[in-house]
Amino acid sequence: MENYPPLCECNVSGTVLYFSLSGFSTTTNCRAVLFSLTLLCYFLIVFVNMSLILTIIFDRNLHEPMYIFLGFLCFNGLYGAAGFYPKFAFDLLSDIQVISYVGCLLQVFVIYSNAKVDYSILVVMAYDRYVAICRPLEYHSVMSVRKTVVLVSLSWIFPLCSLTIIITLTSRLKLCGSQIDKLYCENWSLVKLACGSTTANDVFGLIAISFYLGHALFITLSYTQLVKAALNSKEGRRKFIQTCVPHLFCLFNVTTALLFDVMYSRYGSASMTQNLKNFMAVQFLIFPPIMNPVIYGLILTKIRNRMIYLCMTVYERLKSKRNPC
Repeated sequence: MENYPPLCECNVSGTVLYFSLSGFSTTTNCRAVLFSLTLLCYFLIVFVNMSLILTIIFDRNLHEPMYIFLGFLCFNGLYGAAGFYPKFAFDLLSDIQVISYVGCLLQVFVIYSNAKVDYSILVVMAYDRYVAICRPLEYHSVMSVRKTVVLVSLSWIFPLCSLTIIITLTSRLKLCGSQIDKLYCENWSLVKLACGSTTANDVFGLIAISFYLGHALFITLSYTQLVKAALNSKEGRRKFIQTCVPHLFCLFNVTTALLFDVMYSRYGSASMTQNLKNFMAVQFLIFPPIMNPVIYGLILTKIRNRMIYLCMTVYERLKSKRNPC
């Protein structure tokens, strides 16, 4: 039985006030388990990302562009998780799963700006690795403090501006429905509820997709040069393996997750089971924010050694407090 709110979802003028999240229709028999897994996943995301962020902040040896970019990548993981997990956990405990119109637009903004910022930061990190390996003698002059601040700012400004335009265009649409076939609000689902023309949304959506395809092209060109440089010297190969391999893992992780979401949102088959639809809808909110810090924490020697040292220090202090004599 599908859960709908026992209140009017529209005001007297027909404007939608609330949306029903019908993706929860198959979770009735396992909500306690899903709630426990959701809390575990959220706490894991907070723990691994905060651990890496604090490690970078408190270790002056890690105050370099690559680690600063990594710190903002982890911060973005926390930002995106905050836009999904609290509401999702609350809905699992509720008899009805609804979200207000304003809350829906806010959730769209946070979740999808998070995805775009993720990709933008990974592009910036690809450029940083290109300079470090292909132009090592110029690295400190090219990747100055000012340049680092500018790149970090742009990696946030463009996605946030893009989502602001998308939300503005979507908010102007007159909607003829209030049921979203997902576990959370998604812009394409709102556009499909529109009664009138969605040309402006479609055109801007294509522009945004083209912009991020440009990101992918830039990364491809950067890594073409990186591989050539790495093959020319032993030092280049060492740097490539140590710093580019984790970046490639994270890039593959984020790209695969986002492609699944885009393909499902726009071309998802109606014959797919609701459980499969739900998994495809949330996987980019689960895997990248957990895997990105874990991959970097395990592979980057400086971070791994520093985290081991901090853990040992905390352990020794706790041990000394238990055994003061």
